[in-house]
Amino acid sequence: MTTAEMTQGDVEASTVGNPVPARSLLPPTLWDRVVSVWLWSASIAWAAVILPITTFGCLIVGLDRMMPFQRLYTWGGLKAVGIDWHYVVDPRVDPKQAYLFAHNHTHIFDFLLLHNATPHYKLGVELEEHYKIPLYGWFMKARGGIAVKRGQKGQSAEVLAQAKKSTNLGRGILVFPEGTRTQDGRVGRFKTGSFFIARDLGIPVCPVTAVGAYDMMRKGSLIVRPAKVTMYVDAPIETAGLSDDEVATLAERVQAIVGERLDDEWRSRGWKG
Repeated sequence: MTTAEMTQGDVEASTVGNPVPARSLLPPTLWDRVVSVWLWSASIAWAAVILPITTFGCLIVGLDRMMPFQRLYTWGGLKAVGIDWHYVVDPRVDPKQAYLFAHNHTHIFDFLLLHNATPHYKLGVELEEHYKIPLYGWFMKARGGIAVKRGQKGQSAEVLAQAKKSTNLGRGILVFPEGTRTQDGRVGRFKTGSFFIARDLGIPVCPVTAVGAYDMMRKGSLIVRPAKVTMYVDAPIETAGLSDDEVATLAERVQAIVGERLDDEWRSRGWKG
C-alpha cells in the first residue's frame, strides 16, 4: 500500500490522536516484514564491507583523503535500505564555509541522508558511548566525531574546543537539536546547546529537514520500508554576535523552518493538523 492509498481508518487503527499520514504508522504486513529483513541484511552487509576500509583509511591517510570512500559508503548505505533521495540546497549555502547543520531527527539513518547533500565534511556530535558500537562507533570516532558524555554538565568548553578544531579546517558540524528521534513524525522542541556552540564559534546555522524519512522508519519499530526522501538544506542564518536571548530565539526560528517543511508535506497528504 502506498501513502496515497492510505485511508483515515488505516492511520487511526495504527496510532491515536491526530496522526500524520505516514506509512510507518501502518501495521506491517508479512510482505513488509520480508522486505525489511532483506533491507537490514543488505545494509549490514554493505557496512561490514566498506566501514572497516574507511575506518582504517581515515586513521592512516587522513580524513579529507577518505572523503570519496565516505561518500561511497553513504551512497551505498542509502541504496541498501531502499531510499530514493533528492536534495534541495539553497544557493546561498557556500561549499567553502563551515556551518552547523541543524537536522530533524527521525531514525538511525539520518546521518546518511545529509552527508552527500553538500560538499562539506560533516562531523557528528555523538554520545561518547556510541563510539563503542562495533563498526559504526569505530568509524565515527576515526572520522573525527565530537564526543559528549551523557548527563554530564560542564562539557561546553571541551565540546567547543573539539568543534573549533574542525571548523577551523572548514568542516561542518551535524547536530540533532531535538536530542531524540521524533515520536510522531513532526519536529520536536530544539534545545539551545548546539546553537550556543555555533554562536561561540561564529559560524552560521543551516536548517536541515528530511521530508519523507518517517515513511521509512519510526522510533519503536525495526520495520524498514523503501521510501522517497527529500533533503532540504535551507539558507544559512548568521550567529556571530548574538546575545544569549537571541540564541534562544534562533533555535525557535530554525525549529519553525524545519517544522513547516514537515507539516507542509503532511498537509499535502490530507493531514488536518
